[in-house]
Amino acid sequence: MEEEFNAGRSRGSSKRTLQITPLDEEDQEEVQIDDSGDVDSYDDDDDEEEEDEDKEPVGLGVLEKPENSWSLLRELFPSKAGGTPAWLDPINLPTGRSCLCDICGEPLQFMLQVYAPLTEKDSTFHRTLFLFMCTSMTCLLKDQHEQWKRNQDKQSRSVKVFCCQLPRDNSFYSSEPPRNNGKDKPSSPGAVLCGWCGTWKGDKVCGGCRRVHYCSEKHQTVHWKSGHKQRCLPSSISQDASEPSNNKTLREVQEVASKSLWPEYEIAITDECEDKVSDDNGQVNSLISSSRVDESIEALIDSFEGGDDKKSWASFQERISRTPEQVLRYYRDAGAKPLWPTSSGQPSKADIPKCTYCGGRRAFEFQVLPQILYYFGVENDVHSLDWATIAVYTCESSCDGHVAYKEEFVWVQIASQSSTTQR
Repeated sequence: MEEEFNAGRSRGSSKRTLQITPLDEEDQEEVQIDDSGDVDSYDDDDDEEEEDEDKEPVGLGVLEKPENSWSLLRELFPSKAGGTPAWLDPINLPTGRSCLCDICGEPLQFMLQVYAPLTEKDSTFHRTLFLFMCTSMTCLLKDQHEQWKRNQDKQSRSVKVFCCQLPRDNSFYSSEPPRNNGKDKPSSPGAVLCGWCGTWKGDKVCGGCRRVHYCSEKHQTVHWKSGHKQRCLPSSISQDASEPSNNKTLREVQEVASKSLWPEYEIAITDECEDKVSDDNGQVNSLISSSRVDESIEALIDSFEGGDDKKSWASFQERISRTPEQVLRYYRDAGAKPLWPTSSGQPSKADIPKCTYCGGRRAFEFQVLPQILYYFGVENDVHSLDWATIAVYTCESSCDGHVAYKEEFVWVQIASQSSTTQR
């Protein structure tokens, strides 16, 4: 039945659904601990390279426009980028400071989500990772200082990732596989969301019309100034259909007032081919040309200052050039490591904090490449948002955590490390 469910989630599409198989105990990487109790570096040069032909290939995420208006609804368990999140648990969303950039206090913007169920236990039958970040490059540069702090409680981050997981039998979705025909429905409605960003829970309401909800006073203020002031009428007389209420039926997609969200795409997962070299045409369904990708990547190398960085970048670029349209690399396997663009700015094992909820080790799961910024239409100038790679680390045992959305750990490597201080 589980195989039937997974087939149903990807029926009618050539895209592969991320499905992780359990690892045997003997395949787990042995962790060496020194006398001080610290584990060795994730990326020590003297680590032996393990060659295992049985390992799962790296999953490459490329962006495509959704085939249908309903393709990215939450009841279809999508992997997607831009727009608004398709929350897995639609009720118990992150709240409070979890939704905000810890540096500037602005609500974080949704970047992408990856549907990555694990088969080794029932509680992870459905599992999605959600990545958010502040759109300010100034905050990202300050974030660089914060991520080196060994005490996670004292870190102020502008990039955050959350993990949500559900068993097969839950109150939000049918235990049967989706039909993918536009008629699938969730079992219950979700929380009322912010009328401006459509991302976070709208626990505040407009005092005038009592119809539009907000996640923060900042979003209420910007919506008021952008036009809600002219349309806000007391709820008893308001009949303005151009500004719908946040009260949704099961099938409605909430309209969002903000025009600054990143454009929405579906993430299609394909296996990396070790021998593949991309031709001039790029991949089928590519949304940008490979020449544009190559040009954007080459621009980053100008900021590298050391020979080691340039050597690492050459190796990184050679690997990426096989599928230049990739924006995401997924590889949740024992001993998996990110494909680092530069030799500087890489974390040691001690820099990756243990799981806040169970105290266990966190392991690398996926990374996001800067090519995604060009799909999002981000300008390529000195003040624009930019990075070399974003690496996401999650609880190795994927513990339940007793919260709907567990915050995991993100490591951001920017193109030049010369402007950051590690400790």
